[in-house]
Amino acid sequence: MVDQIEDDGSDTGQDGAEGQVRKKRLSGKVLVLFILLPLLIAGGGVGGAYYAGLFDSPEPTEEELAAAAAQQNKKVVFYDLPEMLVNLSTGSSASSFLKIGVSLELADASLVPDLELLIPRVMDNFQVYLRELRKEDLSGSQGVFRLKEELLMRINNAASPVRVNDVLFRELLVQ
Repeated sequence: MVDQIEDDGSDTGQDGAEGQVRKKRLSGKVLVLFILLPLLIAGGGVGGAYYAGLFDSPEPTEEELAAAAAQQNKKVVFYDLPEMLVNLSTGSSASSFLKIGVSLELADASLVPDLELLIPRVMDNFQVYLRELRKEDLSGSQGVFRLKEELLMRINNAASPVRVNDVLFRELLVQ
């Protein structure tokens, strides 16, 4: 019996040693509550901040935009084309005329000599296009806008190395 008592005491001592050696595992609730939930909250906060635009670069102020526009406008050059008088296309014997004066907006003054070499080609493209127009094509602001866009496209195709930024009407008379 003595052996049994000693064995019992030694077993208890071994259980205590095993308890110290064995690490305590986290339960599922503790894992979710203290690890996963804070990670999800932090991730949601970062995602919300990104969506709200807090990580975007600051937008320039009005003063910076005005200074950039002024700097850009210092370089802009306007080149005046000669006035054109064209006969518009009509289905009847009555004739209609279009008198048009155009200025071209260039990004830099160094482009003017290159453009001057290509003016005959530009004028020819304009004449061919304008002679096919009817009086109804030029009615209203939408017609004038279409004319402006078409002339801009044609001049950029005709003066290929030179880039024209805009076509400005000095005079537009339909009779």
